Amino acid sequence: MRELNRECFRTSRAPANPEETRSSVYVPSMRAIRYVVCDVFTDRPLAGNQLAVFTDARSLDDATMQALACEMRFSESVFVVPPSAGGHARLRIFTPTREIPFAGHPTLGAAFVLGQPLQTPQVNLETGSGLVPVRLEREGARVVFGWMRQPLPVRSAYPETASLLEALGLAAAALPVEQYDNGLCHVLVAAATREAVGALRPDFRRLAGLPGQCFSVFAGEGESWKTRVFAPGDGIDEDPATGSAAGPVAVHLARHGRVPYGSEVELEQGAEVGRPSRLFARCHGSSEGVAAVEVGGAAVVVARGEFRIP
Repeated sequence: MRELNRECFRTSRAPANPEETRSSVYVPSMRAIRYVVCDVFTDRPLAGNQLAVFTDARSLDDATMQALACEMRFSESVFVVPPSAGGHARLRIFTPTREIPFAGHPTLGAAFVLGQPLQTPQVNLETGSGLVPVRLEREGARVVFGWMRQPLPVRSAYPETASLLEALGLAAAALPVEQYDNGLCHVLVAAATREAVGALRPDFRRLAGLPGQCFSVFAGEGESWKTRVFAPGDGIDEDPATGSAAGPVAVHLARHGRVPYGSEVELEQGAEVGRPSRLFARCHGSSEGVAAVEVGGAAVVVARGEFRIP
């Protein structure tokens, strides 16, 4: 663009009047790229986790999607493109720094945005981790809640438990520290009390250098749990609501006997960053294995707009 502008200045003569000035300046053609902003895992505006849904990204290349996600600066932005594997739509999910195969609040938020005009009881969304069905609950025509069936997480031992606990500022973990991969690698750490979770002041620089993408610390009992999730390696010190972590937390609690398989747990998240959120999760299966993982929540549309770009 700079080279083009210099060439225009070299070849243009001094205009005779202001109207000629306006007509002689090069103006590139612009595209209108529309988006919707919704707050996910909340039923009220200006809480939960912010999400930008670009509802028609067919004309965007990878670099432009990444630049738009960086411009938004939300935990994730989602770009909707035509399906290729039998779904209603395909989602491409970007953090401010990179594309990721799957994330919870972008999938649920996109289902709310797309499900409203579709008026179907279920929206099937293609992600980099496979097809994710989202069952929608309505009050009249309005979508008020959704349950997504997440990719089954792959569990493994975590190799740097001592370093992780030091970076978090915890003396010990209440359950074995393990990692679960469902498209993102979540490292799960159970703390002794909800108060200990709220008091955490992690060393984000140390966390960013440890294996794993998201570090989920949680505590509670029965159906009620408090969680905080840190992802400094992706430029997100603390996430307000992490749907992709909620499923593995339910699996972890069931596997270690803290909740029965098939029971619903409620997770509170985001209060420490001023975005209180509520997530619900269920792990179906038995000690023989996990059969299904569901994560649910509400979402509300709070804004609509468009970018004007060449």
